[in-house]
Amino acid sequence: MASWSAPSPSLVEYFEGQTSFQCGYCKNKLGSRSYGMWAHSMTVQDYQDLIDRGWRRSGKYVYKPVMDQTCCPQYTIRCHPLQFQPSKSHKKVLKKMLKFLAKGEISKGNCEDEPMDSTVEDAVDGDFALINKLDIKCDLKTLSDLKGSIESEEKEKEKSIKKEGSKEFIHPQSIEEKLGSGEPSHPIKVHIGPKPGKGADLSKPPCRKAREMRKERQRLKRMQQASAAASEAQGQPVCLLPKAKSNQPKSLEDLIFQSLPENASHKLEFTRFLCSSPLEAEHPADGPECGYGSFHQQYWLDGKIIAVGVLDILPYCVSSVYLYYDPDYSFLSLGVYSALREIAFTRQLHEKTSQLSYYYMGFYIHSCPKMRYKGQYRPSDLLCPETYVWVPIEQCLPSLDNSKYCRFNQDPEAEDEGRSKELDRLRVFHRRSAMPYGVYKNHQEDPSEEAGVLEYANLVGQKCSERMLLFRH
Repeated sequence: MASWSAPSPSLVEYFEGQTSFQCGYCKNKLGSRSYGMWAHSMTVQDYQDLIDRGWRRSGKYVYKPVMDQTCCPQYTIRCHPLQFQPSKSHKKVLKKMLKFLAKGEISKGNCEDEPMDSTVEDAVDGDFALINKLDIKCDLKTLSDLKGSIESEEKEKEKSIKKEGSKEFIHPQSIEEKLGSGEPSHPIKVHIGPKPGKGADLSKPPCRKAREMRKERQRLKRMQQASAAASEAQGQPVCLLPKAKSNQPKSLEDLIFQSLPENASHKLEFTRFLCSSPLEAEHPADGPECGYGSFHQQYWLDGKIIAVGVLDILPYCVSSVYLYYDPDYSFLSLGVYSALREIAFTRQLHEKTSQLSYYYMGFYIHSCPKMRYKGQYRPSDLLCPETYVWVPIEQCLPSLDNSKYCRFNQDPEAEDEGRSKELDRLRVFHRRSAMPYGVYKNHQEDPSEEAGVLEYANLVGQKCSERMLLFRH
């Protein structure tokens, strides 16, 4: 086995000042502001430290939003995979995928408007719009059969509505519009009033609610425990009722890796391989088996590629970069599904590399309602834009409801501990040589250059400024 050698230092070219461009969320023409630099090469540790200071990469371009000035502030968000429990909506997506793979069926009730881009709406969260849609056609017969069955159900429902005198009427044209895109229609709630002259049937017992049933079970359990205690005190044999079956919720892995029948209608496979990025691939002995770096995670359905997720595997986290997908399969909620797979993948990596225990989902944009879904992956934290400490999202949301820009750290005396304190120790790359900035500036005639270097140093932090090489002409 080849020995592992330390990677070359990161080499970056910083673009002084702020860049303004059209916002991908509110469409403000010059409302989005950020700092940026070009990464000719970058170590995984440097990128880990950068994203922990609010940076994010799009290809080799690395940028940091100007949080207190940009129109839609973008907060770095991370999930805790080890404590993560899928929500009801997450389980619905996983069960929908399993049902589709096993039987080729799509349940109407499961075809809700899930956000397609659960973790990675595009390469830079809307600002540079680098999503690519794959030109892959799905099985037209499957869609045709699906359309026919749904259309038949809707016609029957329409007849029932007219017959019962419902308050809602569904026009056939609206059904056709929904089916025209090849996507299953959404569930439709029907409100049917009582027939004339007839009310509730009082001869039948009322329907018991779940809360009442739970209270009844608890009451019976207390009675049983009291009876058992009394019998034991009198030396009598104790007769216990059979215990109810354990209702342990299924884990994320149970739902994802549930076995399929031998005659399953579809087969979903995954492959993973390194892809081009500024991150240098690293394979330390104590790291994950696949090593660190950037990877393509391919989703193959019946031999056809339907989605590709780009992941950065870093020392402490899996960072989701973006997702390519075939829009013909949007009914499978591939964005949500891929996020859950990536959380499970992070758990697997943690078993070999214990410090790798977080899943970074990019940016959380509270001011854009459509981009709040990332906050549904709990527990999760948001990064304070001033002190760069992680704060549970539950503590941040009340402040974000009142203001787009917030400092999450509640300690008014707290400061940025990673801020650059010794500029002369910053490293630069000049005329094919690496040197401390203190040496470099002694040979420069332009003193105004120091303002841009200081700006860069404060944004990347002391640790990165001392490790990375800042390119100077």
